[in-house]
Amino acid sequence: MLAFGPDRLLYVGLGDGGGGGDQHGSRGNGQSLSTLLGKILRIDPAHPAGGQPYRIPSSNPFVGRADARGEIYAYGLRNPWRFSFDRSSGDLAIGDVGQEEIEEIDFARRGRARGVNYGWRPWEGRRRYANEPAAGAVFPVLTKAHSAGYCSITGGYVVRDPALPSLRGQYVYGDYCNGRVRAVRLVTGSASGDRALPLPKVGPISSFGQDAAGHVYVVDHDGPVFRLAAG
Repeated sequence: MLAFGPDRLLYVGLGDGGGGGDQHGSRGNGQSLSTLLGKILRIDPAHPAGGQPYRIPSSNPFVGRADARGEIYAYGLRNPWRFSFDRSSGDLAIGDVGQEEIEEIDFARRGRARGVNYGWRPWEGRRRYANEPAAGAVFPVLTKAHSAGYCSITGGYVVRDPALPSLRGQYVYGDYCNGRVRAVRLVTGSASGDRALPLPKVGPISSFGQDAAGHVYVVDHDGPVFRLAAG
């Protein structure tokens, strides 16, 4: 996924390279700072430098480290399948698809995801996946289990649509298998009020969108696109 952040820089979400279990190298790509995979990157395509099509912002957390790629903004992600910035606060929410048992939502206040390790592959959600170190790993604020019918989280948006006052400030998201649009309130370190919205069940939820007016859309992988509206 690509999205411009509130700082007008371009954020890029990349999975860990596939194959299951992040089977790349001795510790996987998610924990390796020498690869761009399993990360959220931050670049400046408006001001290219050094013969590259983009510039690496000097404020990126690993700039100047010989053992790290300067593009990296956050790491330890398996498959950040839709991240978004709150259009009001600039806070970042990430839906990170799990491996075998757990789906997760990660959250950080504006600018606080800089340099954060979200734990994959040593951790799948709050569950230990591999007996490996994950320095300073930050746990998700919300997890969903495959045993409860979830299989692939789809991150959404914090609602700022003035026509939806009952959802204002709440994060809406879904899951490819569950098919329900859900809402939850996110804060640093925790989430509250998680619930399914009283809406018809959607098919496989593959993505969310937001337009310039703040309207939020739900993408059904079977074809339809829905817009959240007041009942």
